[in-house]
Amino acid sequence: MALDLQSVSEAASGAIGSLVSTTILYPLDTCKTRFQADVRAHGQQKYRSLLDVLREAISNGQVLSLYQGLGTKNLQSFISQFVYFYGYSYFKRLYLEKSGAKRIETKANLLLAAAAGACTAIVTQPLDTASSRMQTSAFGKSKGLWKTLTEGTWTDAFDGLGISLLLTSNPAIQYTVFDQLKQRLLTEKQIKAGHGSSPVALSAFSAFLLGAISKSIATFLTYPAIRCKVMIQAVDPNDDGNTKGRQKSRKTVPGVLYAIWKSEGIPGFFKGLHAQILKTVLSSALLLMIKEKISATTWVLILATRRYLSLTRGRSKGA
Repeated sequence: MALDLQSVSEAASGAIGSLVSTTILYPLDTCKTRFQADVRAHGQQKYRSLLDVLREAISNGQVLSLYQGLGTKNLQSFISQFVYFYGYSYFKRLYLEKSGAKRIETKANLLLAAAAGACTAIVTQPLDTASSRMQTSAFGKSKGLWKTLTEGTWTDAFDGLGISLLLTSNPAIQYTVFDQLKQRLLTEKQIKAGHGSSPVALSAFSAFLLGAISKSIATFLTYPAIRCKVMIQAVDPNDDGNTKGRQKSRKTVPGVLYAIWKSEGIPGFFKGLHAQILKTVLSSALLLMIKEKISATTWVLILATRRYLSLTRGRSKGA
């Protein structure tokens, strides 16, 4: 099967955008994850807001620990976005070719996005789990990637996979809403510019705004599952790092749901929603803005590389 270069271009630009946005917003992501993993016990909780996490890091002289797990998160983010954008772009092109349709309807778009998301979740789940463990470890006591992944069984590395597969609906909703809004906006711009004019593109501000709107909708609809996943993957606050001779207690979805319900009630399922929206909206908006701006350049570079390789092969055969 020939490599789909347009899908590679979409994947590469999406992955680069993800890498940049993840690095910029990582301290906020760490604060958010620790806040979400905190469960009220005996009527008290460790963190009341994101600022409490920041104050803890500052008071302990561990501000740089807000970056613990950044390498793992970037690796996971780069791979996941590359796999997702490649799969999503490839599935869309394949669907249009096989169906003969001129455009993809909303339902089909959701299914294609969910399929790409499922592939992404399976491939990157161990890195996702390791990243959450590193972020929720005590400041300054985070372990390396290999040690984090191998301190339990390989089954432990896939903690939260079921919910991750369920959460494929999040990017599916996000990118479907984004594509629909983008298509409408570009159609309106094209009509205003005139049918004979050159194709129009999204401005950086428009891409940022549409990314923020689409991610806000997706985050609100899937947030209870997001918090449940963080709690399953988080390090046990009573874990002293010595796992020898002790059986690790396995967290389950029913167990986590019951713990939230018992200690925090219904509002607990939405604890940290504002933090999640703040982080994910900024991250996704930056990602999509960067992707839109570099996708054309990436495509040109890929075509130039292919042309160069073709010329090189031709010269080799001629010689």
